[in-house]
Amino acid sequence: MTSPIAKLSFWGVRGSTPTVDPATWRYGGNTPCLELIAPDGTQFILDCGTGLRTLGSRWGAADESRGQETHIFVTHYHWDHIQGLPFFAPLYDEKNHFQFYSFRSKFLGKDSLRQVMETQMALPYFPVDFSAMNAKRKFRELEDSETFHIGKNKVTSRWLHHPQGCLGFRIETSAGTVVYATDNEPGDPDLDKSLRKLAEGADIFINDAQYSPSQLATSRKGWGHSSWKDGVNIAREVNAKTLVLFHHDPDSTDRMVDEILANAREDFDSVFAASEGMVITLGASNEPVQAHMAASRTALRRGAQFRASVSGMTAEGRKFEEETIVRDLSLQGALISLHHSPLMQSELQVTMETPSADGTQEMRLRCYVVRIEEGAEKGSTAVGVVFTD
Repeated sequence: MTSPIAKLSFWGVRGSTPTVDPATWRYGGNTPCLELIAPDGTQFILDCGTGLRTLGSRWGAADESRGQETHIFVTHYHWDHIQGLPFFAPLYDEKNHFQFYSFRSKFLGKDSLRQVMETQMALPYFPVDFSAMNAKRKFRELEDSETFHIGKNKVTSRWLHHPQGCLGFRIETSAGTVVYATDNEPGDPDLDKSLRKLAEGADIFINDAQYSPSQLATSRKGWGHSSWKDGVNIAREVNAKTLVLFHHDPDSTDRMVDEILANAREDFDSVFAASEGMVITLGASNEPVQAHMAASRTALRRGAQFRASVSGMTAEGRKFEEETIVRDLSLQGALISLHHSPLMQSELQVTMETPSADGTQEMRLRCYVVRIEEGAEKGSTAVGVVFTD
C-alpha cells in the first residue's frame, strides 16, 4: 500500500517588495505565494504575492480542464501578500471556483477580505476592476483559533504578532502537517504562545526569517518580522521536524541567505531556505522530507564531459570527496553524477580538468545544490547545481 503524498510548491518567497537584482536570482524575487496539494487532491494557495502570477501561468498550461474549488488563504492585507491577485489568470475563467479566507480587519469592518481585493483593482490603481474576474468566488472571514475541515484536511488559524494583524495557518493532511507562519515578530507573550501552539509537532514549519538576530534587536525592532534564530528556537521547542526559512528581505542577496541557512543548520538538523521553484514532498514512507528545485529554475544545458573532483556534505551530515564526470554544462550550472547524495541547498566545491593550449588545467568552482535525483547508473545520484562563483 502506497503512502499518502502531499506536495508543497514555493512560487514566491521574498518579503516586502519584489526584487529583480541578479544577486537575488537563486532564491527568487517574487513575493509570497505557496501551493499545497493535499493527498485527497485539495488545492490550497497560501498568500497572493507576485508569485501567484507564475502559479496561474503554470496552472493554465498544465491543465485546461480544471474546475474544482481551490482554497486561497491570505495571511494579511499588506501589499506584498495580495499584489499578485490581479495577474492570476485562472480568476478570469468562469469554470473555476475559489474560496478565499482571511480575517476581518478592524480598519475595514465587515467583508474586509472582499473590500481589499476589490479596492486594489479599483480606478485609478488598475485598468480592469474586480467584476472582470469571471470565476466563482466566495469569501470567509476567520477568527483566532478557528478550526474546520476542507475535504480530509484539518485547518486551524491563529493570530501572529504583526502590524495591523496577521493570521498563521496549520493544515493537517494524511501525509503530514504544514504550518505557514509568515510575518511574525517575537516579543508579545500571548502571540508567542499562539505561534508555538500553531507549530506544535509540525512536519513542515514555514517561519519568517527576514532579519538577522542583531537587526531584530536594534534597527528592525517593531517592524513585524523574525529571524532564523527565533525560528530554530521555536522549531526545537515544539518538536517541528523541518524548518523552512521564509520571507527573505529584498536587500538580502543569495550569499546572505546562504549564510542565514548555514547558521540555522548549525543549530537545527533539518532546515531549508525557501527558494522560488522549490518543491517539498511530504509523506514518503520511512524517508526524510524531500526537497528539489523545479526544472524551470535551471538553465538550458549542453552535453559535456569533464573530469572533476567534488567535495561537500552528505544529507546525513558527513563530509565527502570523490572523483567523477561533470555532464550537461551551462553558464549557470551543471549536472553531476555522484555516488554520494549531498544535502539539498548545500555548497559543493568542484575542481574540473579543462583542456587548454598549455595542456590540462584546473578550474575551481563553488556551486549550490538545487536538484537531487536518481542517477542513470545503479547506485548513483544525479545532482543539479548552480554555480555561485
